[in-house]
Amino acid sequence: MTYQVLARRWRPRSFDEMVGQEHVLRALVHALDSDRLHHAFLFTGTRGVGKTTIARILAKSLNCEQGVSSRPCGTCATCREIDEGRFVDLIEVDAASRTKVDETRDLLDNVQYAPTRGRYKVYLIDEVHMFSNHSFNALLKTLEEPPPHVKFLLATTDPQKLPVTILSRCLQFNLRRLSTGSIQDHLARILQEEGTEHDAAALKRLARAADGSVRDALSLLDQAIAYGGGKVSEADVIAMLGTIEQDHVYRLLEALAADDGAAVLNVVEELAQQAPDFADVLAELLTVLHHLALLKQIPDAWDESMGEQNRLTALAERLSPEDLQLYYQIALLGRRDLPLAPDPRTGLEMVLLRMLAFRPAGAKPSARVQAKPPQTAPAAAPEDTQSAPRATPAATPPPSAPAVTPGDQGVQALADQWHRIVAALQLSGALQQVAAHCVLEELTESQIRLALASTSAPLLTKEREASLQEALTAYFAKPVKLTIEIKEAAGESPAARDARLQAERQAQARAAIENDPNVQSILEAFEGEVNPDSVQPVE
Repeated sequence: MTYQVLARRWRPRSFDEMVGQEHVLRALVHALDSDRLHHAFLFTGTRGVGKTTIARILAKSLNCEQGVSSRPCGTCATCREIDEGRFVDLIEVDAASRTKVDETRDLLDNVQYAPTRGRYKVYLIDEVHMFSNHSFNALLKTLEEPPPHVKFLLATTDPQKLPVTILSRCLQFNLRRLSTGSIQDHLARILQEEGTEHDAAALKRLARAADGSVRDALSLLDQAIAYGGGKVSEADVIAMLGTIEQDHVYRLLEALAADDGAAVLNVVEELAQQAPDFADVLAELLTVLHHLALLKQIPDAWDESMGEQNRLTALAERLSPEDLQLYYQIALLGRRDLPLAPDPRTGLEMVLLRMLAFRPAGAKPSARVQAKPPQTAPAAAPEDTQSAPRATPAATPPPSAPAVTPGDQGVQALADQWHRIVAALQLSGALQQVAAHCVLEELTESQIRLALASTSAPLLTKEREASLQEALTAYFAKPVKLTIEIKEAAGESPAARDARLQAERQAQARAAIENDPNVQSILEAFEGEVNPDSVQPVE
């Protein structure tokens, strides 16, 4: 006996056997059971989601010898003939091969005649968008006033090409692409009925490769059974589809988590020896990143189709949620841009190097790319880590705060004291700039004397000086006399201190990057150099 492919053998013969599309089936079932039947139905959706299958079941429901019902008997002569594709009153038309208006008119000339055997004469026109404009006009005339014994079932993958006049005369049903889980469950049921050995991971790969199409999934399943000699295993499916093993993706992510550029390139080299489709590598990477993001937020979300639980859990612990989101976005954009790369391997390597090079704003730095500057600089006072513009909660000192003068503790003590005061004042705008560029020369219980360099003198106005005196009076909780002189002073202003500290941090960060052995290996491999402007110190 000739072998019948799975896609035909397991084609649904009733609405109950359909996979997915509940939103369409519910409307049709209610219409059939309540005898509220339209004369024209339009089914849209991508290939392999059930458009013509639903149309044939609908034709069977309309013509079953047991009566119009959403549950045709499936055993009467009419039901059997429709299932076998030989029912005389079901006229199936491939619009792609009948685009001429004369052919359409010849087809529609018989609409006026009563059905030969069935209750209704059903016209099932597949890929109706392929009709010419003249053919649409001929069809439109019939759709406007069809005989009561005629039903039109139209199917198309491209409804945008249909004239609005046709769309407005049909009940429209948009069939959705099926989820990977729905297809996987359907394949499992079929293999269980067939008695074929299989594993869940293999079916998930087949379902993902089907891209929402049940028919494509069944065709791939047929191929996998033949490839595996009567069983379906993940290893065979990987080899058949030309995809990669998850172990390589795990190792890539482990190298990324360790900021080990050399290890990343080693895994890519191993992959290249297998001649994979590098777009599939990125697709597999995206899948694993999705699993990791799920496990990071919902640890109980794991199921066996995801892969090795222990390894995924360990990776989820090593990567932050921000890293996972950034990696996913970089891989997604990289997959889109892969055809633009000089070659696919180069495109993949640049995507992975981009993951190593960037970090989410505010995330903890990696040990390799954004290494903290070595702690070789002299220890700075705690207030050195603050910047003058950044506001901190004001702590009002007691009115009897001890005076600090150059003779008491020196220029450095004055600079430290003024830095703390300016930060606590929580000033903004030009007034903050005036205070940050001043140097404290004297601070007593009743007087504050500041010096402002001539280069910053344009910042000072009488109004700003008065506002600064008010802020200082509020800070000390008693009246103080403020004097600001335009002159060069020996001390360091808060603005100058911030600039000095930033320059030191920048120099230390550059030294850490340039001396990092992983960075050196990448630079040597790609004959590159570090862009100094791209190095940012860690706050």
